[in-house]
Amino acid sequence: MLAYLQLLRLPTVFTAMADIVLGFVLTHRFIYGPFPVPMGQLDTPVGWHEPSQFFGLLIASCCLYLSGMVFNDVFDRQQDAAERPGRPIPSGRVPLRNATILGVVLMLVGVASAATVSFISLQVASLLVLTILGYDRFLKRTLLGPVAMGSCRFLNVLLGASAQSDWASLLTQPQLGAAAGLGVFIVGVTLFARTEARTSNRWILAFAQFIMNFGLGIFVLLILTWPHPSPVAVPIAMLLVVAFTVNRRATAAFQNPLPLTVQAAIKIMLLSLVILDSTLIFWFLNTPDAAGYGAVHAMATAFLVVPAMLLSRVIPMT
Repeated sequence: MLAYLQLLRLPTVFTAMADIVLGFVLTHRFIYGPFPVPMGQLDTPVGWHEPSQFFGLLIASCCLYLSGMVFNDVFDRQQDAAERPGRPIPSGRVPLRNATILGVVLMLVGVASAATVSFISLQVASLLVLTILGYDRFLKRTLLGPVAMGSCRFLNVLLGASAQSDWASLLTQPQLGAAAGLGVFIVGVTLFARTEARTSNRWILAFAQFIMNFGLGIFVLLILTWPHPSPVAVPIAMLLVVAFTVNRRATAAFQNPLPLTVQAAIKIMLLSLVILDSTLIFWFLNTPDAAGYGAVHAMATAFLVVPAMLLSRVIPMT
């Protein structure tokens, strides 16, 4: 069982969950009482049919994310045999046939779960499948590899926001800006991790660090320019804390670009995704009429980092 959990890189799935919470929150304004209300319909409460949509999207995201992890190792098995022979497939602990079946099943369940929510969700999930397979099979070692991985994160946030009636509603602010920021941040993380199994090139690490900071800058721009009654001081301060943490680790890896240092930095960068999602949730929901529930949702989302950290002690995230 441990070998299969290592194949799935299970701790990282909690970052995908946080993306879904973010995308869903940004397209549904919660009124407390018991009624989540779609944006633009604040005077027309709707009943609790919304949780079925939320959990459908959550299951879809988790399954698609984990399938991508499986296919990553399926297509990388020859390189892993040379660089990381202890990985589940090259070590023989997980047969290639079993891994392939697991990846296919997870992908099919993810698409089917998205289809239960809306036709737009099915379309986003299908695009996500194409991007995942395109990255794992063809693009990973090309210049487009980091862009493809960033596109996966971009689409995952949009998947959380996809309980919409049309693409025009989906591709609007604030979810578009949030998805773009996370996508650019992951472009940088992917570039940073590109040679994590061996000594990394310092200048590639520095360029990746710049891209990550550009992604964080998109969040700052979104918060400062969105016409919203929520105070911005605390969310901006939270972003600065994340930026300090990420840059401190990235700088340490630049100074000592050995695999252990780089991999430790990548772990922090991945866990930071949960905190970035919770920060944007806090910003968006922390309005006068929300009566403190923005903090509740933000803390609940941030709590996803706890199982990720605990599991990462026995199951590597990279």
